Amino acid sequence: MVVFSMLFSAPLLAQNSATIVTLPQVSVSSHGEVKVSPDHATIRTSVQTRASTAATAASENASKQKAVITALRALGLSDADISTSDYTVIPEQRFEQNKEPVVVGYTVTNTLSVEVTSLRTVGPVIDAALANGANMITSLQFSASNTDVARRTAIAMAIEHARADADAAAKAAGGSLGGLLEINIGAYYSPPPRPFEMRARTTAMASDQTPISPGEETVSVDITTRWGYLGPAR
Repeated sequence: MVVFSMLFSAPLLAQNSATIVTLPQVSVSSHGEVKVSPDHATIRTSVQTRASTAATAASENASKQKAVITALRALGLSDADISTSDYTVIPEQRFEQNKEPVVVGYTVTNTLSVEVTSLRTVGPVIDAALANGANMITSLQFSASNTDVARRTAIAMAIEHARADADAAAKAAGGSLGGLLEINIGAYYSPPPRPFEMRARTTAMASDQTPISPGEETVSVDITTRWGYLGPAR
């Protein structure tokens, strides 16, 4: 967006009269964005079990989750990469008209958050979890750690675009562009999480590795600038 404005300096007093000096300016808003490749992933994998009692469901769940953790460690993940992010025990009830609800069983869900710094291991991590007792992949989020460099590049691009727009506007108005007076850098827009949905895996597919495509993420910034405007020579 390009806006012309006339800003006024403080009054200059001379011989009891005030002289107002006008400073024509061009205000330009611009946007810059850079694509970056993710280098980090967070996987949330869950073991969910059901049984007639809470204790039985929890015991079965614990056994399966231990097997999942052992399999993940075998892939080279450390304890710092694996953490419990959620654990719930929920009673299952049967409802009948004009009767009190009856508890008929319990569902236990234990969710792990797995941090992966090599994207080549995302597929093997998912496969190992599912093969050893996990029955839900609740989310997969990619992120990039090199966003500082990308953000600065996006700022430079936005300023370059702003200068070009301001120059075009100044020439269209019959003058020329003066020097840069002010830059305001707005909010940094980090890439939003992208959900990942697991498809059902049959026995025939068990030997196939889960394909993962992280794609690219966009780092973007908005800026506003003010430039001097030099009117046509008289």
